[in-house]
Amino acid sequence: GVWIMINNVLPKYQEFLRSRSLVAEKNISFYAYWVSRFLYFSNSNRNVLINLRIEKFIDGLRSNPDVADWQVSQARAAIETYVSQFLGADSSILSGSETKKGIDTINDIIAKLREAIRVKHFSYSTERSYIDWAKKFYKYLSDIKIKKVITNGLTGEDVCDYLTYLAVKKRVASSTQNQAFNALLFLFKQVLSVELTGLNKTVRAKRGPKLPVVFSPKEIQSIFIRVKGKDLLILQLFYGCGLRLMELARLRIQDIDFEANLVFVRASKQDKDRTTMLPQYIKQALGLHLEKVKRLHEKDIASGYGEVYLPDALAREYPNAANEWRWQYVFPAVKLSIDPRGGKIRRHHVNQSTIQKMVKNVITRAGIIKHGSVHTLRHSFATHLLMNGVNIREVQELLGHKHVETTMIYTHVMRDMSNIPKSPLDKLYESNNG
Repeated sequence: GVWIMINNVLPKYQEFLRSRSLVAEKNISFYAYWVSRFLYFSNSNRNVLINLRIEKFIDGLRSNPDVADWQVSQARAAIETYVSQFLGADSSILSGSETKKGIDTINDIIAKLREAIRVKHFSYSTERSYIDWAKKFYKYLSDIKIKKVITNGLTGEDVCDYLTYLAVKKRVASSTQNQAFNALLFLFKQVLSVELTGLNKTVRAKRGPKLPVVFSPKEIQSIFIRVKGKDLLILQLFYGCGLRLMELARLRIQDIDFEANLVFVRASKQDKDRTTMLPQYIKQALGLHLEKVKRLHEKDIASGYGEVYLPDALAREYPNAANEWRWQYVFPAVKLSIDPRGGKIRRHHVNQSTIQKMVKNVITRAGIIKHGSVHTLRHSFATHLLMNGVNIREVQELLGHKHVETTMIYTHVMRDMSNIPKSPLDKLYESNNG
């Protein structure tokens, strides 16, 4: 009875698959079954763009323990074949445009942008950044182009104008302008379904070659003697491992390998993993710190909490892992908080701004007048390794740089610090004294 019922689902689609020999006969009825489920799902998700709607539906299947991986793959193939080949030019019937033409308010746009970001599983920091840029962009349109319709007629020219405005009027750094561009590109492509063209006319914010600020070993020591406990451990890991700010904040217990003297850095830039060294000097202090963190975790468990955030893919693969000790953060937040992505009460990692303020404060107390930051400790790690004779390729691997040219910048700093030629002024007075 069940087979007959499935066999009668979407008969025209089944005939389409059969006539073109797109699918093995035994799978045709199942293709129709998955599409029928997707169409039912679409009825309550018409305001979601079709490509994101597919991803959302597939995510739902993945999170269902009764659906095997091969079934998820089959469902995706069935839906994509239905939309791109069976419907073809008529796929607009699934776009939701018949129920709502355009987007009425900025709030609608932001809501759709947030949903699109979460469907793509971007980090929460990326979500906040993209939403912030979308709001700034629309404020610019309302301030500069008062008559511009928010929901219709937006083009690549509007993005060009805004990026040029950032470079010329606001004088932002090139990295800031690139961040705005990436956010708006995502907004236009994934939410507004507008293809951006003519972006070559944008005035680009230019950044000349800059040498990184590097602390001397003596300055590093003067920083370390002014802190203790957890703060000292954080500073020593930045300098001793060459970690970026969020790499340290997101470290989990299982990322520290005391036996192999390694720190595993997960999903860093370009979503890459890498390893770096664990300094012998801090192993004892780090072990004592983790004992305190474990007691805190056990207290959370006893209070009915103890769950930590896991990326969606991990949460699906290991449904009970969020409470496990190995997945907890090495540097947890002081207080429990509500996760804005799901509303659960969790203990997040230490806030990045807390670390930044601490580092700024200790640099000031050390009397160092260089413009230093968390990242200066990473720069110092790389430069001091090179000064100690470590091969530049090895330093590149430890830093996680994609291109060795990026690492080469530290050779200039090293040369300046270790082989400074004598000034002609000194030479002049040396000869006079001679």
